Amino acid sequence: MGNGNKHEKQAPTQRVWPEVARAELLARGAALKWASGVFSRPEHLERLGQYRKRESQRTSSIHTRLKSVVQSYLEGVGWGLRLLQESRVELGDASRALQKAVSESDHNAEVVCSMETLRELSCSHCQLLATVSNLPRLYSVRSMVAETERLVESRRLLEAHARLMELECWQDDILWQLSGAALSREDHALVLHYFSGVGRLVEALGQEIWAVVSSSLALARQNPTPFVSAVRIVEREEAVDRALLEERGGGGPLPPGRPRCWRERFFQVLEEAVSSRFRSVSYMHTRGPGLAGHLSALQHAITADLATVRHLLEQCVPEHYGLTGAYLRASHQCLQTHLALVSSWELESGEIFAVLNWVIHIYNSPDMMGEPELVAEMKSQELGPLISPESLEKLQKKYVQSVRKRVSEWMHKALEVELTDWQRDQEPDTDHEGFYHTCLPTIITQMLEDNVRVALMIGESLRDQTIQMGLYEMENLLNKFREALVEFGKEHRKDQNNSQNKLYLHYLLASISNCIVLKASTEGLQRQQSSPTACLYSRTPPNPMAALDRAVRRACRLAMDQLLLELQPVLQGLLSRPWLAQGNPSTPMVCRVLERHLELYVRVRPPCQQRLQEEAQWMLVVEYVRALMHKRTVCRSAGERLQLAQRIAQDDLQLRELFTGEGSGPEVNPLALLPVLADFIRLKDPCMLSLEVSGVVIKYPDISEEHVCVLLDIRGDVSRDVRGAVLDVLEQSAPPLPAGYRPIFTDILVPTSPMPFCLPTAKCA
Repeated sequence: MGNGNKHEKQAPTQRVWPEVARAELLARGAALKWASGVFSRPEHLERLGQYRKRESQRTSSIHTRLKSVVQSYLEGVGWGLRLLQESRVELGDASRALQKAVSESDHNAEVVCSMETLRELSCSHCQLLATVSNLPRLYSVRSMVAETERLVESRRLLEAHARLMELECWQDDILWQLSGAALSREDHALVLHYFSGVGRLVEALGQEIWAVVSSSLALARQNPTPFVSAVRIVEREEAVDRALLEERGGGGPLPPGRPRCWRERFFQVLEEAVSSRFRSVSYMHTRGPGLAGHLSALQHAITADLATVRHLLEQCVPEHYGLTGAYLRASHQCLQTHLALVSSWELESGEIFAVLNWVIHIYNSPDMMGEPELVAEMKSQELGPLISPESLEKLQKKYVQSVRKRVSEWMHKALEVELTDWQRDQEPDTDHEGFYHTCLPTIITQMLEDNVRVALMIGESLRDQTIQMGLYEMENLLNKFREALVEFGKEHRKDQNNSQNKLYLHYLLASISNCIVLKASTEGLQRQQSSPTACLYSRTPPNPMAALDRAVRRACRLAMDQLLLELQPVLQGLLSRPWLAQGNPSTPMVCRVLERHLELYVRVRPPCQQRLQEEAQWMLVVEYVRALMHKRTVCRSAGERLQLAQRIAQDDLQLRELFTGEGSGPEVNPLALLPVLADFIRLKDPCMLSLEVSGVVIKYPDISEEHVCVLLDIRGDVSRDVRGAVLDVLEQSAPPLPAGYRPIFTDILVPTSPMPFCLPTAKCA
């Protein structure tokens, strides 16, 4: 501690670095902390000697390392001092040598000034020598230019090109020789003036060469020599351009007008020539009927030019030119542009067909581009289609729309002819099978089949679109046909005494046969479709079969209306008391009318022949039962009931004989109802009516309470209790209508009974 105080008193007189003072403070603090920790316990004082020895060893080690560091530092300082001394000596030697060089340079400056005059004289001499040596060339330039121009005009192209190359060599040599002579601008312009005709020669020669190339397709068969000369000149120029580019690959300037790129220009001129010949052929034909001839002329012109290129011009050019491919590419591009223009015209269907047939079939046929030797060349050029798929689809749609317009007009005219035929005073024609028919289905079927056959010549896609269009138009025609049938029926009902109305039923039956023929034609068209086609004209697909069914049902309904119209006067006396008492001949008259109609129904094609017979049978039974429901006859005794039942049974036998052999009837034979009604009326015991009614309900579940009440009234012997029991049985045994059952009683309305006129029973005043 005493040593520490002593150092503190001497510290202000010495220079102390702040870092050293800070380090000393930290060291003292650390030592005090360590000492206080070590000597805080008595047992640690016993090892004080060990601590002192260890610290003295550490201190001596630190002193040794410090001495080693200082020693190495001093050795480095000494080595640096020796290097500085050596550098000082060398620097002095260099300074003396530099002073000597400066003195010698000052001496040589006087000699250089005397050499400038000699250098100027030498340059002037070189310039004069170059000028004198090139004067003969300069004076002969104009004569050579004139002679070369005459060679160009006479189309001696190889000789003219040789002279031109000689002139260009002279120009390059003279300018190179004079470039080292430091010519003035005036002298340089004078030299260029002498060679000014060379540029005109290049242009004139180029024009002649391109004129030969552009006319090569037309003149190759007569004299291919000019074309060969032009190709040789193009190759020479291409070689010169290539040599100059290799010589100045470092980026040096090229002579004026170089590179000329005449080979590239050669193909441009060839494409322009192809386009020019294409336009000349295109304008030879006008639009309209001449479009097919125009396309044929294009085919012959392209084929002839292609043969010229392959067999003549291809032999006159190097193989790497690929002249056939270049011609194919140029002609293909011209065709693409021209066909795009043609497609934008307002074309008729025949013209569109000509374009589609030419693009899809003729262009790629063996007679044109489909020749085996050209197929590989066409693939290598990757030319693409003449018309894009989108444009081709638009053109096909335009074709279908044009055909649809024409088909619609034809169908309208055919329908007008059909309506005119309906007014004839003679029966419809019969075919080889004896069925009625008119010309309408033949016209429609032939028209649609012809259009489908023509569309198939283009492709299945167009055929499917044409078929779909035909189905739409068929549906529209059948809808109009059905409307015409309705109007035909209205006109007939207005004037039934007209003589032409005698054949009304005949033409109705002919219309039904026509619909059957159209149905077969429609099914044939649908079978020809390779795949379902998207709806082109509306959101719903065409459904001509439904329109056919509606038209047939309407015609059958009109035929049944006509039958009912003729039967109506006869049916008025049916099932009346005179009919029962006096034997009214209503039933034979009904049979005669039916027989005449059934004979006409034979003229209808199946299955509508059977359908008409069945409808006539149903209608007759319905009208017979309707006449019964009017209660024209109410039995007063068992004898009348028996007589009425027998007359109904006789009518049933006559009608069955009439319909015998007319084909199988429906599942529920309507004529079977008449014997059932006869048995119901013939039944002697009224108490058995409940059982009889239950049997009737099983066979005819659509019979209602009103119908049964009328039948009970006709019997005339049913008490109130029996009536109630019968109605209870009817109510309890009313089954649902089975599947496939055709109701009979549903169409028969029971007439409302008139209310009795009653007066109140009041006493008179």
